[in-house]
Amino acid sequence: MRALRGGRTAGAVRQGFGKCGVAMDKHILELKHICKEFPGVKALDDVNLTLDAGEVLALVGENGAGKSTLMLTLGGVHKPEAGQIFINGKEVSFSSPMDAQNQGIGIVYQELSLVQGLSIAENIFANRQPVGKAGFIKKEELYKSAREMLGLFHMEQLDPGMLVKELSVANRQVIEILKAISCDPKILVLDEPTSSLTEVEVQELFRNIRILKERGIAIIYISHHLHEIFEIADKVTILRDGKYICEARVTDIDEEFLVTKMVGRKIENIYGKRQEDEKIGEVCFRAEHLERKGLFHDISFEVRRGEIVGMSGLVGAGRTEIGLAIFGADKLDAGTLTLDGKQVEIRSVREAIANGIGYMSENRKEQGLYLDFDLKMNFISNRLPEFSKNGFMQEKQIEKAAEEAVNQFRIAIPGVSYKVGKLSGGNQQKVLLATWLGIRPRFLIVDEPTRGVDVGAKSEIYTFLRRMAAEGTAILMISSDLPEILGVSDRILVVREGQIAADCPARGATEESILSFATGVKEEETRRD
Repeated sequence: MRALRGGRTAGAVRQGFGKCGVAMDKHILELKHICKEFPGVKALDDVNLTLDAGEVLALVGENGAGKSTLMLTLGGVHKPEAGQIFINGKEVSFSSPMDAQNQGIGIVYQELSLVQGLSIAENIFANRQPVGKAGFIKKEELYKSAREMLGLFHMEQLDPGMLVKELSVANRQVIEILKAISCDPKILVLDEPTSSLTEVEVQELFRNIRILKERGIAIIYISHHLHEIFEIADKVTILRDGKYICEARVTDIDEEFLVTKMVGRKIENIYGKRQEDEKIGEVCFRAEHLERKGLFHDISFEVRRGEIVGMSGLVGAGRTEIGLAIFGADKLDAGTLTLDGKQVEIRSVREAIANGIGYMSENRKEQGLYLDFDLKMNFISNRLPEFSKNGFMQEKQIEKAAEEAVNQFRIAIPGVSYKVGKLSGGNQQKVLLATWLGIRPRFLIVDEPTRGVDVGAKSEIYTFLRRMAAEGTAILMISSDLPEILGVSDRILVVREGQIAADCPARGATEESILSFATGVKEEETRRD
């Protein structure tokens, strides 16, 4: 097959993998004494890392620990002030991301870079499509190469001409990985690859990672889900405050060791627990027979004062759609909502807020925060009238309220006039939570409240949610993180194909039981019995 312009064919990539020709030399990658500074911040301070061919290294640390900066340095985006990078024992330096890619570095970032309106094949070989003399793309050759790439992960059933926007989140993640490995990398970086995946999809991703391992690709795996590290990684490197803390074989450590080294202190139980004197009160919110055609139907449940109700289910089951409809962001086709015994009609977000309903979005960057605005303007964005008088904003009042929120939520920020987009993921999430707690909600919906944040920030967010519940707020927590659902919830709703498949106490529930309801296995067993 003729080589693709700007890259190798899928066949060549296949031949380059481990058993088919890659040398299994030790230390395919070494980072020595890497230092990187930004104005006023030492992001990396004498960081070391080693990686072997066919090995999965988990890179862990809190938000702001330096993980992303280290990977951007490895990817040629940043140039280090000090330190050395070695690939297969040879010292290298990168002048650009393309230079890093050409020297064997492939990176799949947390924010996927696929073009939704292009096909699978066009995304995998973006800017490297085979062309004829007249400059036209050779579609037959392109699709053949794409099929070969899909075959690496046993996904030949997918049509290379299918638009990416028609794929599931899990399959988009795979296409992103195939795009990276189509450039024949020696080292592949996966940054939070499971942040939008269900447990079933996570296992499929792990199966594909094992295929890459068998073929000699070295993988750096970044994740805040610590249980994943023990399932997929061979060893772990821990960073804290930009410094290298330690490296260890996964078989020699446990989760408590990881957490203690990451945060620098011992955390007994990140989920916290309900205090004996905290009582669950009367029904605060009730939904009856809610329907939005094509998305969910006959949804009925209630949440009591002081209660945290977890809502679980597979991606696409309708959980987020239910939350958005309750909040007035989407229109309900049928059903009634009741708050404190009084029926309410929520036709807009403004009406939801006026009735004391808050919604913390799962997508903080696109739907939750104004990234180009400072903290104080984000903090008051959902209650502007409260801080205005005669048409003028009350700057001193705004600044005072924002500073109180920074202190209460322990947000690491230079000042309340600092842009939110420059904060770490954990601090952004705390800004978002503080913004919705600011309206003093009676009923709060939190959608994926700890997505993309470190274990220390998770523990703090759970503490805030429990404190709200103790003060009488009714909370609906939508989450794909089963340990989170089991650890924080008082009661669990499982949504399957737009309907509530189970409503059960959290005590006694297991990951297996929730998954069986979410996939319909439990219902099938009940019918057989």
